[in-house]
Amino acid sequence: MTQVTLVVAVLVLVLAASVECDPQFILPVDCDDIYRHDNTTSSGVYTIYPGGPTTPLNVYCDMDTDGGRWTVFNRRLDGTENFFRPWNHYKTGFGNVAGEYWLGLENIFLLTMRKKNELRVDMEDWEGGKAFAQYSSFSIDSENVGYELHLGSFTGGEAGDSLSSHNSMKFTTYDKDQDTWGKNCAQYYLGGFWYAACHIANPTGMYAPHGAIGFENVHVIWHTWKGWNYSLKTVAMKIRSATKCLCID
Repeated sequence: MTQVTLVVAVLVLVLAASVECDPQFILPVDCDDIYRHDNTTSSGVYTIYPGGPTTPLNVYCDMDTDGGRWTVFNRRLDGTENFFRPWNHYKTGFGNVAGEYWLGLENIFLLTMRKKNELRVDMEDWEGGKAFAQYSSFSIDSENVGYELHLGSFTGGEAGDSLSSHNSMKFTTYDKDQDTWGKNCAQYYLGGFWYAACHIANPTGMYAPHGAIGFENVHVIWHTWKGWNYSLKTVAMKIRSATKCLCID
């Protein structure tokens, strides 16, 4: 860990402790903090501060699903955003948080470095069916080690486990190949993800109605639910704090 990264980590930890222990603190680090301050809040766009008070970040908070408190970092809804993007876009984030977006690897890193988070992936098909997959923990490393994924155990959901094979993978885009395949997975499967060689899930793949794309495996895919060539209608990847406040009165 570099000196700059260490300083950021300390600042985030101090800010997190302040937010969790003082209900009057006005700078939430994630959607969990927003909910704990006011559990009557509805789902929508909020401002959080995972990098500190000088770097506000807009995000969509899911306050309804399974008790709420979810910070959404990847959202596919209607194909309005192009997800076939270079490394820098995936690092900093892109899209519209009221619609389709990617929150940014650096922001995801800041969100997951300070406390344990669980992961939920909600998805919908074109026939009105819905499913989810949930994991006990989710975090990523810093850019220095490729934003490597650390995923906990699969804890349930009718969508099945399509992420565990991506565990311990570094993030790959078409201009930064860090997968374990001889070629570039992002170039072939038209997304940016923690590809291995290559994927069981492709939530950043090409968006289109099911059956509209003739190419194989390039769609928004969750293999254990709908197979290789089913193009999902919606996908939302979201994290929620699994840490209790350790404040001392």
